[in-house]
Amino acid sequence: MTIRDPDRPPTPSTGPVRPTPLSERSLAPDLARGMMLLLIALAHVPYFLYTAQAGMVGVHPVEGGAADRIAQAFTLIVVDARVYTMFGFLFAYGIGQMYARQTAKGAGAVQTRRLLRRRHLWMIVFGAVHALLLWQGDIIGMYGLIGLVMVPLFFHRSDRTLKVWIGVLLGLAALVSLAGALATTDAGGAVAAEVQRASIAESSYPVSAAVRLPVWVVQTITGSAQGALPAAFLMGVLAARHRLLDEPGRHLVLLRRLALWGIAAGWTTGAVLALQHTTSLEFGPVSVLTGVHFVAGIFTGVGYAALFGLVAHRLSGRAAATARPVRWIGALGRRSMSGYLAQSLVWGPVLAAWGLGLGAHLSSWSVSLLAVVTWAATVAGAAVLERSGRRGPAEVLLRKLTYRPARSRN
Repeated sequence: MTIRDPDRPPTPSTGPVRPTPLSERSLAPDLARGMMLLLIALAHVPYFLYTAQAGMVGVHPVEGGAADRIAQAFTLIVVDARVYTMFGFLFAYGIGQMYARQTAKGAGAVQTRRLLRRRHLWMIVFGAVHALLLWQGDIIGMYGLIGLVMVPLFFHRSDRTLKVWIGVLLGLAALVSLAGALATTDAGGAVAAEVQRASIAESSYPVSAAVRLPVWVVQTITGSAQGALPAAFLMGVLAARHRLLDEPGRHLVLLRRLALWGIAAGWTTGAVLALQHTTSLEFGPVSVLTGVHFVAGIFTGVGYAALFGLVAHRLSGRAAATARPVRWIGALGRRSMSGYLAQSLVWGPVLAAWGLGLGAHLSSWSVSLLAVVTWAATVAGAAVLERSGRRGPAEVLLRKLTYRPARSRN
């Protein structure tokens, strides 16, 4: 399938715009999304250790045994400041796939953008409900807002324009991180952790909901505007245009470079931060190291996506491509929103003070183990749905809300 020239208007469609069948989806993006949900789980659970004293690096506790230190170091190196940019890249890549498929089927550019606008508006609603009920760190609404703004601004732009804006936004992200580092004391991380944990440590569920929603609103707006996520979004748009993950065999050199240098940059800065947090070594102000770590994470998130493109290429045409673990993780990737929301049904009710309150009794290693077990359960659930040919419940609802208005007007 060829990608339509973004500067050439497509032939208008006279029929309804319909969702893409599961059978038409590529392995690499779904495999990446499925594994991404494991990283998201590992990134979220430290917030729920609400009685532990947070250190100056994120929300990781200042104390812990050897197993806790290993879990903290792994999260700092591999997970923190990487997941959201990887999700942003894959989110935009999925939009690019959807846009290309709809226009290739004859849907007009205006019709397709209207469809995407409706989808992104509903994602914001989903995010608000998710934040109100369970988790203030919701990212569905944030990406809905980014898509709502970025699609009309950039989907009709040339590759050269996208590359220029990627550079501008990366520079903006670096400047924001530098300014934040200079304006924040090392104790600022601990203060931020307490803000994040306020609703989790609240024993009253109604009060916790009242705390969660405004924090989510602020995080959604600021997170969408600070440069890193919009840059990752445009990288995903550019990658989808050239089918970087759909046809990895045509882009092996680029994928290898992205994976090697992106992951190396992020893991190096993460290792420095992890050593400072888990040992007595000091490499500089934590706020500065965290800022550098954040900027490097932009490239690491894209590097992870490239790595899964290489994995999918390696598996293509082989019996391993049909191995159960690969198929099951890909099945979860095809139901990534449902898998993401399912995690919150564990974090809040099981770990928060307004639920069972187990977060007060776990440590870094044990809560990380819970994250892995929860992710594995969502993989198993996705495999069951895959076998029966059904989408995830969140995907079904979003598609109904997105596509039904388009059908009713025809």
